[in-house]
Amino acid sequence: MEKEGVEIVAKLMAVAGRTAPKAKGEDFIVIKILDENEKEKLVEGMRKTNEKIGFKFLLRDANNVVDSDKIILIGVKGKETANLDCKACGFTCEENKKTLVEGYGFKGPLCAIRLVDLGIAIGSMVKVANDLCVDNRVMFSIGVGAINAGLIDTEIAFGIPLSAKGKNIYFDRKHHK
Repeated sequence: MEKEGVEIVAKLMAVAGRTAPKAKGEDFIVIKILDENEKEKLVEGMRKTNEKIGFKFLLRDANNVVDSDKIILIGVKGKETANLDCKACGFTCEENKKTLVEGYGFKGPLCAIRLVDLGIAIGSMVKVANDLCVDNRVMFSIGVGAINAGLIDTEIAFGIPLSAKGKNIYFDRKHHK
């Protein structure tokens, strides 16, 4: 019963992320709810990414993914800017589009306005989960693992794991050494 409820909440969260306000009414947000096979690929991607870059929290968070009922990915697609030349990203819009720096799976620089849109969408999504009493946590590590595993085609991504158990599994977590 709880898993079915979490599935419904994940879909409602996707709606909230899609309909969240976006600068200039332009939508570059990508949202994906993972199935069980994709969840396994994500765990593998997080563990392989840890082997490459040595961020031990990737292992801890991969264990959270295993224990989660559902995983939602959200990211920003493309290097489109808001064409405001605000320079919040450190560049003019034209310079931003021509510059490419790759990190642990993320590609930047990204338009700061598009990143604010992403933050607003994430906030809208986790509010739905919180209002419906589904435990969740926004995780940078899931986004890194998802991009490296080829599960989402975005320049940056975050993951929101969901759980409906007797205790919130995303707190009081043990760190890997």
